[in-house]
Order: sequence, then structure tokens, then C-alpha cells
Amino acid sequence: MSDTTSATRPSRRAATLAGVAAIGLWGSLALLSTSVSSLPPLQVLASTFAVAALLGLSRLSRLSRVARRGSGGLGALRQPLSSWLVGVGGLFGYHALYFYALTAAPPVQVSVISYLWPLLIVLLSAALPGGRLRRRHVAGALLGLAGVWTVLAAGGDLSLRAAHAPGYLAALGCALVWSTYSVLQRRFADVPADAVAGSCAATAALGLAGHLALERTVLPTAGQALGLLALGLGPVGIAFFAWDHATKHGDLPQLGVLSYGAPVLSTLLLCLAGHAEASPRLLAACALVAAGGLVATASRAPRAAREPTGCIDK
Repeated sequence: MSDTTSATRPSRRAATLAGVAAIGLWGSLALLSTSVSSLPPLQVLASTFAVAALLGLSRLSRLSRVARRGSGGLGALRQPLSSWLVGVGGLFGYHALYFYALTAAPPVQVSVISYLWPLLIVLLSAALPGGRLRRRHVAGALLGLAGVWTVLAAGGDLSLRAAHAPGYLAALGCALVWSTYSVLQRRFADVPADAVAGSCAATAALGLAGHLALERTVLPTAGQALGLLALGLGPVGIAFFAWDHATKHGDLPQLGVLSYGAPVLSTLLLCLAGHAEASPRLLAACALVAAGGLVATASRAPRAAREPTGCIDK
């Protein structure tokens, strides 16, 4: 038992760190998305996920040359239908709503509303087999939520404008879709992260079909093409492979709390780029988010000694 436990701990920590890396990449999502905000949203979705799919499929192709049989390489794409439905539904649903929201509401408010998903992850993870809702995770998530809403207050206008209502609703849909997707991933822990390449390809195909049916193609400028490439490689590419591994094997409630660092980083980048106004309240937001992370991880070592498998068992 002790050997199994000691072997499991590093894997759990490594998976959680992979999630932290994904969170850092997502901090650049809003800023990079503003560079392509004038492009049709489904065209952006199809283009960025095509880049992500090519990134993943190129890795699978290399792995296939090493392992021609079994689950290695392209064999990772042979997964249950339920796994495909959750993967494609989460990726396509979230980003279709997100890119649309950016065309219908200010980017800062879209980021704030859509980033309700970390709190929802903390709450929904308690419904998993063996899951428990710890007070420190809830307290940390609420502090993070307070920090994010402080970011919105830094914009100087807390009122929701009726003209932007479709964008607000789309952003709220983002939060619901992504939190549900992240929690359900725990039920597919045996599906390798490389399978995300297939979900990215399917999402790109759905985005292309929707674009051709509903939108008019706009030829991107050189700057927009670079923006699409950067989105596809980073927050829409590498980040999803890392997040897939993290949600299946890492500390899910802790990841939910730590995810509140992404909107603060996102807003900081928007301020530096001139898309939002910096404010002392932004520093307060950073302090609240940092406090939330500290609260969520407090007493982790003593508790780990008593409960080696963490707060949510597989």
C-alpha cells in the first residue's frame, strides 16, 4: 500500500502542475483573441483548432512509428463514443460561445463572466465518486471569485448593458460548459491525453461546417494569421493536452481554485496592451486571488499524510 501511495503522489502533483501550465497559457487567451476579434467567430474556431489538431496529430504520427500496435500513437484515437461526445462537446461548445461572446460584449467582462467556471469546478467535483467539498477549497474559490469581480470593478462600470446581453449569456454558457467538461473528464482517466488531437480535429470540422453555413469567409491579414497560429499552438493547443491530463489525474478542486489566476493574468495583459485601464483595484484583485490560492493549499501536507489519495479519488 505504501509503495503504491508513494508512486501515486508524484503523478498527482505532476498532473496538477500540468494544469497550472495550462492556466498560465489561458491567461493569454483574451489578449490573443482581440487580435482576431474582427474575424467571424466560427472561422476563428475552425482555424485555431485545425492548428491544435495538426500539432497533436503530428505527435501521434511520431509515436505511431515507435509503437505500431496497441494504444500507442494513432491508436489513442480509438476511444468510446461517450469520451468523444464529452471531448468534442466541451471543446466546441466552450469556444463557439467564447469567440461569439467576444464579438458581442467587452473582452474584460467576457473574461470575468466566463471565469465563473473555476468555482463551478470546485462545487461540481464534490459529485464525483469519493469526492468531498472541503471548506478550504470553497473559501479559496470564493476569494478568487471576489478577486475576479474586483477586476470588473476596476473597469469603472459595473452595470450590465442590454445591448451586450447576448455576449453575457454566451460567456455564462462558457462557464457552464467548461466546468462540466472538466469534471466529466475524471470519468475517462484511462483515455490518454493524446486523444485530445481527435477532439480538436472534430471541433475544427464542426467549426468549419458552421462557418461555411452561417458566415462569410474573411481573408485574415498577416497579423491576424499570426494571432490564429499563436492561439492554435498555445491556449487552444498545448494547454488542452495539459489540462486533459490534469483533470484526469490531478487535484481537481485545487485546480479550480488556482484557475482564478488566469483571468487576473488575462486582465493584466489586456491592460498592458491598452485594451483595459489599469487600476489600484487590479492589485487588490491579485491579492485576493493569491489569498484564495494560499487558503486552498493550506494544511495540504498534514492532510496528505492522512489521506494519500487526495480529496477526490479516482
